[in-house]
Amino acid sequence: MTAAGSPLAPADTGRIAGSGAWRQFARNRGAMLGAIILLAIVAAALCAGLWYPAKPLRIVGAPELWPFESRLFPLGTDSLGRDMAAMLVHGARATLLVAVAASLAATVLGVLVGAAAAWFGGWIDEILMRVTELFQIIPNVVFVLTVVSILGPHIENTTIAVALVSWPGIARLTRGQFLSFKGREFVQACRTNGLGPWRIAFGEILPNALPPVLVMGSLVVAGAILYESVVSFLGLGDPNVASWGRLIGEGRTLIRTSWYICAVPGLAIMLAVLALNLIGDGLNDALNPAFRRR
Repeated sequence: MTAAGSPLAPADTGRIAGSGAWRQFARNRGAMLGAIILLAIVAAALCAGLWYPAKPLRIVGAPELWPFESRLFPLGTDSLGRDMAAMLVHGARATLLVAVAASLAATVLGVLVGAAAAWFGGWIDEILMRVTELFQIIPNVVFVLTVVSILGPHIENTTIAVALVSWPGIARLTRGQFLSFKGREFVQACRTNGLGPWRIAFGEILPNALPPVLVMGSLVVAGAILYESVVSFLGLGDPNVASWGRLIGEGRTLIRTSWYICAVPGLAIMLAVLALNLIGDGLNDALNPAFRRR
């Protein structure tokens, strides 16, 4: 009840729940550490054009300068004399672009498929779930490499390939959430009040089903970074784009003598994936009602 004796409005309830979730997330030290690391990576990607306005793949110095050996090249140069720092921050742009775009596409597709399967049921549910299982039984890495090989080594094709292997898990999770809410009292009340099926599904059920989907979405971004790195590592990525996987792939032949060429982008991938997993754990703790009550 409010001070005037009237019940809280839905908007007020949502704000209270949101503030409680934020406080729970902020108390999670691992999640905050992950957020700081991710913000640093995003800031480096956004400032790449200011710090290194020239093309990152151009030769600028002597080959195989080790990190901190020259003040002009704080992270050294690769076997061709290209600036590792320039390629790293520009590579963050390409890697994060593919990961975020693929995650958004996979989330939208997964939510639509899972919601439609649970809401309509029957033969629609059977067909959509069989298609989902078909995508799940194909080895993800093999499928991504096959799609990129067929479509061509472009960053857009890598994004499509990663999205195609990432949506089935979100679809199954969304379907489970919709089925758990489909028989609730508030849904029956909406039907009694004459709300249409689309309004009920996407206006009433979907907002309640989103928290676990958001958690999985953060993990999909982490997986997308790894998939993109594998594609670029094997030489199937866009040859005109500097990405972290490409840097590792080009430096693997010199791993015995100049191991830093692989270690620097490998550390960037590790930090990005670690940050996203920490954020995912924090979101799960903050958005999970059982954790909030505890």
